[in-house]
Amino acid sequence: MDLNLSGKTALVCGSTQGLGYASAVELALLGCSVILIARNEKKLQEAVQTLDISYGQQHQYLVADFEMAGQVKLVIDDFVQRHTIHILVNNTGGPAGGPALSADANEFIAAFNSHLINNHHLVRAVVPGMKTTGFGRIVNIISTSVKIPIQGLGVSNTVRAAVASWAKTLATELGPFGITVNNVLPGFTNTARADYVISTRARNNATSKETVLKALVAEIPAGRIGQPVELGAAVAFLCSPAAGYINGINLPVDGGRLGCL
Repeated sequence: MDLNLSGKTALVCGSTQGLGYASAVELALLGCSVILIARNEKKLQEAVQTLDISYGQQHQYLVADFEMAGQVKLVIDDFVQRHTIHILVNNTGGPAGGPALSADANEFIAAFNSHLINNHHLVRAVVPGMKTTGFGRIVNIISTSVKIPIQGLGVSNTVRAAVASWAKTLATELGPFGITVNNVLPGFTNTARADYVISTRARNNATSKETVLKALVAEIPAGRIGQPVELGAAVAFLCSPAAGYINGINLPVDGGRLGCL
């Protein structure tokens, strides 16, 4: 199986921690040079240093705040004038929880900009280089909510579904150029976002985090929540040469929790 990504460059969003960082590590293990992009420069410097020391290659970072779509566009447009990016991993922290009906319209707009609009800016910037080299991988880390909405995440459910449909459309448009577009759908994984969801449910139901976690685990056939490295491995595989004929899919990484195909 050809998993070798030597000579390839990946841009990984939200990559100083959690699922983004785990994806960056797995790509580096396959020989990829990784560019981390996030808003906290100190954390970016620390993450790049760890990648350089632990996994080889030379890695870089870009500073951009995904709450400012215009800034993200400026940063990536400047970078691709000098560098070719072969792999793009879109990953952005989810919006605040709460029922869809109680959300202000501006919450939907802000989430739409942070997720879909930023993703689109990045794709438009990197695709010309992918077309030139005849190799491209775009992976969007979204949520299992694109298949079954998650209770209490009204804005997130809405916007994540929009990203999934956007990605499927791009998969059709870009497939002829050797570029694949796929979505990875993390279930409950040991991240700060999962802790936020658990804490919110515990507060809303006047119970403990331990009780909420136990109930969640009971719904997962694997009998546990996932680890970031497991999600990162799925992302890295979809970016590899071996996955060249996999295009336009939603891949759940959820321990079997989803009740649908």
